[in-house]
Amino acid sequence: MAHIIMPNYSKIFTLFSRRSLISHSRQISSSTARKIYEKKNEPSIKDVKTTLLDPEEKKQLEKLQQRITVPAAAEIYPVTGVPEEHIKTRLVRIFKPAKNPMQSGTYNTRKWKIEFETRERWENPLMGWASTGDPLSNMNVQFATSEEAIAFCEKNGWPYYVDEPKVSTFKPKSYGANFAWNKRTRVSTK
Repeated sequence: MAHIIMPNYSKIFTLFSRRSLISHSRQISSSTARKIYEKKNEPSIKDVKTTLLDPEEKKQLEKLQQRITVPAAAEIYPVTGVPEEHIKTRLVRIFKPAKNPMQSGTYNTRKWKIEFETRERWENPLMGWASTGDPLSNMNVQFATSEEAIAFCEKNGWPYYVDEPKVSTFKPKSYGANFAWNKRTRVSTK
């Protein structure tokens, strides 16, 4: 009589289920699961100060936590620390710089700039360099549009004027026009 050995299916099932749990899901320890369960079921702890506040004090605290809205045209020159003489008496020129005549590129002509009127300058007696006591003479600020530059000047309280750029028109020419018979540019070779 032959004995048939049957495998223990319960051990195989538990081994298979443990492997699938480990490979397919995150393993959570019992202490972490207990902490998560306790956090979900514990009552919310209130602060003693907030429970003892009057309704008027609660309203006041809510008002203090709201955002403050500032008007769009608020001037900042009283708090910048710039002396009064540089704010009221300086005239700002808003312009688009011209193309560099020594190069064919137009890179620095895309942005708007502001420039202050020049104040007194003198020659330094030691080295012969030009000197100035003007703190705003070397200020170099660029803007994408003239409206941004105007808004910046108004915010700082500076009087300004806009110098509109002169648009040059490109006249296409051909090289062959230099040798045409009906042009004044034609030079005789004889």
